[in-house]
Amino acid sequence: MEYNSLSTLVLVFLPFLLFITRKYYKGVKNLPPGPKPWPIIGNIHQIGHKPHASTAMFSKEYGPLISLRFGSKLIVVASSREAAMGILKTQDRLLSGRSIADSLHQSFMDFYFVWANDCSDHWKSLRTLTRVELFSTKAIEAQSNLRNEKLTQMLDYLDTMQGKVVKIEGVVFTTLFNTLSNLLFSKDFVDLKDEHGTSHAMKSALLKLFQNASTPCVSDFFPLLGGLDLQGLRKNSLTQLNKLSSFWEDIVKERRARIPSSSVNNEKDFLDRLLENEFTNTQIDILTLDLFSAGTDTVVTTIEWAMSELLRNKEIMNKLHEELKNEIGSTSIKKIDFSRMTYFNACIKETLRLHPVVPLLIPRRAIETCDVMSYTIPKDAQIWINVWAISRDPQIWEDPHTFKPERFILSNLDFRGHDYEFIPFGAGRRMCPGLPSGINSLQTILASLILRYDWVLPNNEDPSKIDMTEKFGTTLQKEKPLEIIFKHKE
Repeated sequence: MEYNSLSTLVLVFLPFLLFITRKYYKGVKNLPPGPKPWPIIGNIHQIGHKPHASTAMFSKEYGPLISLRFGSKLIVVASSREAAMGILKTQDRLLSGRSIADSLHQSFMDFYFVWANDCSDHWKSLRTLTRVELFSTKAIEAQSNLRNEKLTQMLDYLDTMQGKVVKIEGVVFTTLFNTLSNLLFSKDFVDLKDEHGTSHAMKSALLKLFQNASTPCVSDFFPLLGGLDLQGLRKNSLTQLNKLSSFWEDIVKERRARIPSSSVNNEKDFLDRLLENEFTNTQIDILTLDLFSAGTDTVVTTIEWAMSELLRNKEIMNKLHEELKNEIGSTSIKKIDFSRMTYFNACIKETLRLHPVVPLLIPRRAIETCDVMSYTIPKDAQIWINVWAISRDPQIWEDPHTFKPERFILSNLDFRGHDYEFIPFGAGRRMCPGLPSGINSLQTILASLILRYDWVLPNNEDPSKIDMTEKFGTTLQKEKPLEIIFKHKE
């Protein structure tokens, strides 16, 4: 987020903005403490391009629950285990709304799943449907042949790329995207070689949607200006959605046409289930977009961070490889029970602790006024949970900035939403519904890459000098993508 770019728009609307911010600021008492806001812009100028880090610094000065002003918008930031518990558990129902970026305010926003404005009946039905058909233990077991097929295709491709520089994010993205596209539509949408540029086009459209959602927008800070779309973000987001939906619109059309003649014995994919439930084309498009965006970028980013840390920590990598080799032996990795691999799972947890994929979680919204830690959270306040700060709290974690998987070996801490010092996927009713599927993909892909290949940096660069600079967006990515040369283990 770079907030300085808003200065011109703010100046143009200066008199009007002064009026609405003065009106809004009056009458709200007992808010969490925080830095004094400037007139009109509030604290926008103090956030910078890494809001997870800047708000963590504010929490050290003002406490674990702070308030900020972005224009006329009130932001409440929780940066401790206790504050997170107060929001995600104690007041989960009253603070379970979503604060939706202005770029996502479209005519069809009532159909959102991940970005659903509140926990409506439609949201509940989508959560149940996706859990049963895609994310349950039974569903993931039924997907095993497909997942194994896509994993094999990825490894076969990497075999052909031995000795060449590979940008790992692109390979993993394509593998995950095709796994999802087959679960949804029984079709590959992209290919690893990307000879036709399809992979690049789809990834670019998704990334642009992410960028639009995380771009500082004057309408987010002054909602009364929302209808003007002054920065064109709504229009561009709709364009990107139309680009993406064009890849599956013919499939949906053809599938609808054959419904009357469909045999009950035919194997059905998720699209068939949506059509059985009388979903419109727009509803299918929006849910598909939600699933693709949530099911690819998070796993890709985590794998890239994990590989970077393992390259930088050779002893950890050797120990991890030894465990995988001993546990798997001659058994296919596709049949292995990862729950037995203590050190491997500790490495995954440590990656998620040190590099939480969504560092502020997806912003929540107060649907009613309530109290957290004796402070008032007014209705419609936007709420950030700074899991990045919580995961680096020295009062909870010894040597918090060091990659140290051993901290989880004798610990019962887990990321399934019950331990509020470790909530990379959130907690409560808005917790990530695709967690079981994402962890399954993360485990199988990462373990396969460790067992099958030696990893070498281009030009024999020193792994200890890998650039670990973060790039904030909808997810917390490496600013410099990881490039690796894969070589078969002897």
